[in-house]
Amino acid sequence: MAGSEAPVSRLAPSPTGVLHLGNARTFLLNWLWVRSVGGRLLLRIEDIDGPRVKVGAEEALLEDLHWLGLDWDGVPVRQSERLGTYSTVVDGLLARGLAYPCTCTRKEVEEAASAPHESWQDATPYPGTCRDRFCDLAHARAETGREPAVRFRVDVDAVAYDDLFRGADPGRIGGDFVIEKRDRGPAYQLAVVVDDAAQGVDLVVRGDDLVTSTPRQLLLYRALGLTAPRFAHLPLLVGPDGKRLAKRHGDTSLKAYREAGTTPEKIVGYLAAVSGLGEPGGRLRPTDLLDSFALARIPREPVVTSGSLR
Repeated sequence: MAGSEAPVSRLAPSPTGVLHLGNARTFLLNWLWVRSVGGRLLLRIEDIDGPRVKVGAEEALLEDLHWLGLDWDGVPVRQSERLGTYSTVVDGLLARGLAYPCTCTRKEVEEAASAPHESWQDATPYPGTCRDRFCDLAHARAETGREPAVRFRVDVDAVAYDDLFRGADPGRIGGDFVIEKRDRGPAYQLAVVVDDAAQGVDLVVRGDDLVTSTPRQLLLYRALGLTAPRFAHLPLLVGPDGKRLAKRHGDTSLKAYREAGTTPEKIVGYLAAVSGLGEPGGRLRPTDLLDSFALARIPREPVVTSGSLR
């Protein structure tokens, strides 16, 4: 990371399922980056995804991280314990006119979009249907009979930034985006900004499937008067079809490997090899890689895996 101070970063798993090889690789690289320069690594449980959060998943993912040999500093922070903080931030943005109620459904947004969205966007661009339509949340409910979400008002096309791994990124944005869901829970974009700022995180290392989130989050940092971290988006571990690991690629969960008798040293050795940090067939612990870790050794393209660890 640029600058002389050791970074503060975080692991931020979601207890919506089991950890798989792709999660493990990103967490391992994040851990190596921070530990190799004497930084601090925090743990945040992002457990606000409603019905997708599974009972027992948090305990299982913590066990998996320990099993791999990854540690963190301090006690874990759970987003579910910070709902009041997020609500207060959203109320402040509404009061300043930087956000507004939106009662549009996903289908309505797709139908109203006048142009097809591009591949870099993770959703159809919002056409601004509810901009300046309602005075407040109560007005939106009364007029439509629907519970509104809250969208952040975007008045720029892009927020360019320098990615520590990918280099310059144009940071294009697909219109106004949701910061509070209809159930009054925070959207991902808002929650991670509020939490990273509160925890003093100045380095975010994550998969490049979240590249399109970064310019949105940078806008929120600016609106809230917060200092943004530096970002590094790493290529994903993908299946033979080139798509991110999923059930269709077989069971690549750490739980499945453990139950099959695979050692953590074999998994770490495999992940090190496919990440340019070790030789094939190695048996390693994360600490074995600290002295030789270098960001420049990590491949710039997605890594294809069959899940066989060969």
